[in-house]
Amino acid sequence: MPTTPRLRADSLTLAYERRTIARDLSIDIPDASFTVIVGPNACGKSTLLRALARTLRPTAGTVLLDGQDIASRPAKQVARTLGLLPQTSIAPDGITVADLVSRGRYPHQGLLRQWSERDERVVRESMAATGVAELADRTVDELSGGQRQRVWIAMALAQETPLLLLDEPTTFLDITHQVELLDLCARLHEEQGRTLVAVLHDLNQAARYASHLIAMRDGQVLAAGPPGEIVTAELVERVFHLPCRVIDDPETGTPLVIPRARVAVAR
Repeated sequence: MPTTPRLRADSLTLAYERRTIARDLSIDIPDASFTVIVGPNACGKSTLLRALARTLRPTAGTVLLDGQDIASRPAKQVARTLGLLPQTSIAPDGITVADLVSRGRYPHQGLLRQWSERDERVVRESMAATGVAELADRTVDELSGGQRQRVWIAMALAQETPLLLLDEPTTFLDITHQVELLDLCARLHEEQGRTLVAVLHDLNQAARYASHLIAMRDGQVLAAGPPGEIVTAELVERVFHLPCRVIDDPETGTPLVIPRARVAVAR
């Protein structure tokens, strides 16, 4: 019998000041899924993720976390359940990598629970998993963009939440580190049963790694489901206005989008 997912959105209207981005938007995030949201620029992907993370209050509708309005839950309680890697993050001046990653443990601290050996271990493991352990004593502001991105991801991992939301996590990363990061996300999903929700620009990466894909355009969901079931040439043209072929990826068997060749102009 189907169960209600831990994270879902019901009839959302999302807006910035007077500009409405989405209206009557409802989605379910399957539990223990690696859900990826794709769509063209300005279609509402990151806006939806911000609403799911409680950093943007809907004009109408409700985001439900474990059956309750997320806006009504205590902030620290939400932070122990749901982590967020935002699109842009600013570190305090002079903070070291180890200190920034350690801030991911804040939701687990309290009057009766101070810093512990477990906190120390989780921070070390999070830095090792993202390849920033050797940067522990360096200040964040002296790092490259790609290094900083991996440090922020390490902090999100250190928060150790069952739900993790990532807004364009591959930004600033070269292709090697993009694949390493997405492999890490896949392991968190497969081995630890975490629910991940990511916004990605690369449709082929999304189709390769996602267990559940949400395709958006103009603030609406056009399709949702396993990539192998929903990614077709017709859907890609509807969502991205891109003529293409969809074939099986020779490495993974997942959908691979091949844009149609430009027709040469006769001279």
